[in-house]
Amino acid sequence: MDYIANTLANLAAESAFSTMTYKEVIMIVVALVFLYLAIVKGFEPLLLVPISFGMLLVNIYPEIMEEGGLLHYFFMLDEWAILPCLIFMGVGAMTDFGPLIANPKSFILGAAAQFGIFSAYFGAIALGFNDKEAAAISIIGGADGPTSIFLASKLGQTAILGPIAVAAYSYMSLVPIIQPFFMKLLTTEKERKIKMEQLRPVSKMEKILFPIIVTIIVSMILPTTAPLIGMLMLGNLFRECGVVRQLQETASNAMMYIVVIMLGTSVGATTSAKAFLNITTIKIVVLGLIAFSIGTIAGVLVGKIMCVVTGGKINPLIGSAGVSAVPMAARVSQKVGAETDPSNFLLMHAMGPNVAGVVGTAVVAGTFMAVFGVG
Repeated sequence: MDYIANTLANLAAESAFSTMTYKEVIMIVVALVFLYLAIVKGFEPLLLVPISFGMLLVNIYPEIMEEGGLLHYFFMLDEWAILPCLIFMGVGAMTDFGPLIANPKSFILGAAAQFGIFSAYFGAIALGFNDKEAAAISIIGGADGPTSIFLASKLGQTAILGPIAVAAYSYMSLVPIIQPFFMKLLTTEKERKIKMEQLRPVSKMEKILFPIIVTIIVSMILPTTAPLIGMLMLGNLFRECGVVRQLQETASNAMMYIVVIMLGTSVGATTSAKAFLNITTIKIVVLGLIAFSIGTIAGVLVGKIMCVVTGGKINPLIGSAGVSAVPMAARVSQKVGAETDPSNFLLMHAMGPNVAGVVGTAVVAGTFMAVFGVG
């Protein structure tokens, strides 16, 4: 009888119920809400499902992120910047840079959205973060999860890498919720109805030369951007050159999805109640939201200016796509435009600023690395 009692007592002591606090319960509820948004509402499930499940796991079994735990080793690949670079290769292999090549003015809109990053940087300084912490936090404003992880790891900010990554990926996933409010607030119905001219055809030679030229120019000016820009453009070269179809398919499918699983679950697993529910994390999440909002606003406002300058040929809605959330932000531009005029097709026009934003965010990250002497 004593043996049975001791066995039951040991089982009870080893269960999560014996150590769980209200903070873990809060984080589990948050994880379930994220799962609901991903599965039922369809908010970027490829990102939110692994992130929220990692969040669920670590708040039930914290040891999964300690040395020896499975997700600890996944997270080490984040810290070493391996997974973010592989994500960029996959993004490049899936991305058509044709709209950007056909309309180089899109670079202006992609650059405008980077205002969110610099607003977050100065905001973080004002809230008491040091220079490197502020730089790592600021990339959230570009809604670019891989670049956020890459920069935080390069600047040695592993202590806040988890909250930064979760905030960046959360805002990437919540683009359809956050952006439309500002887009409608800052534009008139007449502006939202503007139909843009069809983009010119882009030759195969242009598409092949683009990743090579961008890699050379950007990496020569800012060598610190070479890992991100290089992998992005290598993936795109796989896509466009036409002679390595197997590599393109692997980079954009099997490899990409494996990396997303590993990165998503490990990022979610950084949100243990002990590490996540504190003032520093709250500051980072709020800064990220403000920065992302400012990036959206700046993109739309510059889009309005370009609309006036071009005599009404540019729909300001595509300016919001200048953040790096590819292709979610471009889809939102299309959705908001179609709500006003169902016959308006803005997706391809919005893809130009969207992919320009990816390049722009990587360039800003490289600039911060150069400023702080990090290679």
